[in-house]
Amino acid sequence: MNPVDLLGLGLLGLRTRPGRAALSGLGIAIGIATMIVVTGLPASGQAALVERLSALGTNTLQATAQPDVQPPAPLPESAVEMVRRIGPVTGASAVANTHAAVRRNDRTEPSGLTALAARLDLPAAIQARVRSGAWLNAATANFPAVVLGSVAAARLGVTDLPRGAAAPQVVIGDRRFTVVGILGPTPLTPDIDRSVLVGWPAAKSELGFDGHPTVLYVRSDEAQLEAVRDVLAETISPERPGAVTVTRPSDALAAKRATESSFSVLFLALAGVALVIGGIGVANTMVVSVLERRSEIGLRRALGATRGQIRGQFLTEAVVLAGAGGLAGTGLGLAATVGYAAWQGWPVVIPAGPAGFGAGGAVVIGVLAGVYPCVRAARLAPRAALS
Repeated sequence: MNPVDLLGLGLLGLRTRPGRAALSGLGIAIGIATMIVVTGLPASGQAALVERLSALGTNTLQATAQPDVQPPAPLPESAVEMVRRIGPVTGASAVANTHAAVRRNDRTEPSGLTALAARLDLPAAIQARVRSGAWLNAATANFPAVVLGSVAAARLGVTDLPRGAAAPQVVIGDRRFTVVGILGPTPLTPDIDRSVLVGWPAAKSELGFDGHPTVLYVRSDEAQLEAVRDVLAETISPERPGAVTVTRPSDALAAKRATESSFSVLFLALAGVALVIGGIGVANTMVVSVLERRSEIGLRRALGATRGQIRGQFLTEAVVLAGAGGLAGTGLGLAATVGYAAWQGWPVVIPAGPAGFGAGGAVVIGVLAGVYPCVRAARLAPRAALS
């Protein structure tokens, strides 16, 4: 019997009892869909959580001069350039406290805000964005121009910089500075929110800044963060590394790594149980089908059908039933995972293993579930089956 005829015989049994076949296939479909959903949704949620943890600065370090060291050991002026030579470092910048008082105008008291000299590459290093106006550039960094942190802007009463309107000014030290930008909140560096930032050259010329940075912000390859931390102090100050304080890696990094290493074993176990139940349903359907079709089996055997052909017929029926359920379950699981992830705003992540297991695994289940029924059908003697 050629495969096409065998497939036709297998489909014949399913077409004669479509309701029962649909319910049996539904068990397989639910098992496959459950496996895809319970692996896809945790993977998508995990990806979203990892993105949020990465935004908390899991690859960021800060280095400062240790206070109360005698004699004082300020960070070298070339510290940023030296740090950038470390292989895994992807970005570095710095700010420096100018110790100048900040006032709204020359008739008000000091605001308590910090005036910082800032390098032009600072926003990229601390993941800052400009909420209004613009960041300093190569031109404005040389002149009395200032960018306000989010808290500093609110405290000074400068909440927006409308285009075409006269730019407000603030007093830093005894000089007037024009406000050219306002930063949005920077959760990684709250000190920046409470500061006003002037260009590195302008701080030297207008505020008497000596050029030594106060805080270095270092971003590196996340996997090499601990290695970078181990050599950072020696790189910044080879003569006195003990005078440099380096922050430890963020707790968010540990949380992110724990998240990446976790796996939903319980969910996979539940999906496996659902698949077993679906396979038992298919086996039960095939056993009942053999019992109900004894006369058909006896007639076919009396007309010359071999035991192998009977086995092939019922095994094909079980495989087709399970395969159809597997395809339906794969489609249902993918649709549910994509839909829920989109609703939550998560990136869609579907592990290749469970998705590829869908139809293929269902066929394996169909073969295993059909072995006993097909062997039982093949063993029926024609006389016993027709009696």
